[in-house]
Amino acid sequence: MPRKPRFHLPGYPQHVIQRGNNREPCFFEAADFRFYLDSLGKACVRFGCSVHAYVLMTNHVHLLLTPHAEHSISQVMQSLGRRYVRYVNQTYQRTGTLWEGRYRAGLVEADGYLLRLYRYIEMNPVRAGMVTYPADYPWSSYRSNGEGEPDPLITPHALYLGLAAEAKTRSRTYRALFGAPLDSDQLQEIRHTVNYELALGNDRFKDKVESMTHRRTRLGQAGRPRNKQN
Repeated sequence: MPRKPRFHLPGYPQHVIQRGNNREPCFFEAADFRFYLDSLGKACVRFGCSVHAYVLMTNHVHLLLTPHAEHSISQVMQSLGRRYVRYVNQTYQRTGTLWEGRYRAGLVEADGYLLRLYRYIEMNPVRAGMVTYPADYPWSSYRSNGEGEPDPLITPHALYLGLAAEAKTRSRTYRALFGAPLDSDQLQEIRHTVNYELALGNDRFKDKVESMTHRRTRLGQAGRPRNKQN
């Protein structure tokens, strides 16, 4: 079965997920998380990507990235994958595959969906029962986005900056978004989108992306989408 083509749209955020092979752990000690984040930051600088949110779970990662060049995300993930696998193999005297396969990525409409995805990503440890509050988990962007702690990896998206003009007020406004959990339909939509590498957004956004890329943004028949009449 041929691989689904990537979305290569500079300036459009993408939700990226990569899992450990057979859902096995890919992080073992605190140093591993730190090495991964450092490597991610270096790759994003080199290839032109902004990181808005992230969480590193024990056996998978979620990233919210905006590419600034056509192949930025692919280049970041390839470089990061090679460097991190080499580090793990050398550190733990292991061989073989670490990741499940190629990463999955879904396009995200900023308006109405981006901050929802921030919450989805940073609430992963809470939904998994690992912590009670997102701030209790050290390997996510919540402490930066929600509490204003410095994180050199994070580049705030314009919608995040638009929550308030002053940083403390912005963090407080962002924290308030976490007062109510995402409902089951919202969770399912996000998971469906990234697992099938589609687009998270309204129909107008999906139609626009299909017109720009000639690639389907919804589940449906195989092949390229038909041209729509104006």
